[in-house]
Amino acid sequence: MIHPSAIVSAKAKLGSAVKIGPYAVIEDGVEIGDESIVESHAVLREGACIGKSVTVGNFAAIGGLPQDLSFDPATRSYARIGDGTTIREGATVNRATAEEGSTVLGENCFLMAGSHVGHDCQLGKRVILANEVMLAGHVAVGDSSFFGGGVGVHQFCRIGEGAMVGGHASLTMDVPPFTTVAERNALFGLNLIGLRRLGFSRDTIKQLQGCYRSVLMDTGKPQDLASALLERDGADWSEEARRFLTFFLEGKRGFARPGRGGK
Repeated sequence: MIHPSAIVSAKAKLGSAVKIGPYAVIEDGVEIGDESIVESHAVLREGACIGKSVTVGNFAAIGGLPQDLSFDPATRSYARIGDGTTIREGATVNRATAEEGSTVLGENCFLMAGSHVGHDCQLGKRVILANEVMLAGHVAVGDSSFFGGGVGVHQFCRIGEGAMVGGHASLTMDVPPFTTVAERNALFGLNLIGLRRLGFSRDTIKQLQGCYRSVLMDTGKPQDLASALLERDGADWSEEARRFLTFFLEGKRGFARPGRGGK
């Protein structure tokens, strides 16, 4: 089901029931999974690996060269899109910078119009980027995170699972899991609505609230405070609370902290 005006390389690999719209371009080596849709004027460049039941919207570009002045275009790298993901019009996903490396979007993500995922980013499952979200290179995003429109994220930042990022936020530090962040690196408590939607129990939410206060509202270093809690009460924590605390044991950019109105 390929429109006559589409340009599809003979070296591309297409699964069954794939639909390719007018004027779409599919370059050498592209892989497209079963029942995926590539809409009109979309471009899948060499290195794009599209999963099953993926929709790539009008004028989207997947697998483009990294925006890295030192990058050698001869480097073999990839942009991998998970099953069930939707990429809307004008969105861009760049391939990785390292040989055989991959920029990855997990299953069932939703990239809205004009959003950008930079080279070497790693997005988990069910991540939502609203219009014009900008992820710089090497950003890591946990499962079920949501980004409001116009958010900008600095390279090498980590955004924990279940985070809610307010529209037009500017992030230059790591954002802990299950939190709400807005403005410039300002935390505003846990993402309570998101946690309830994810089915977290009251006891788990209460534990996370305690961890939030102990690690982020104390004057000590979050890494030291989280480590101490894990060593002292590790057996008592829920799996979600343990993941929250463990997040602070890694990272190089520092952590967003409670801002105006944070609690």
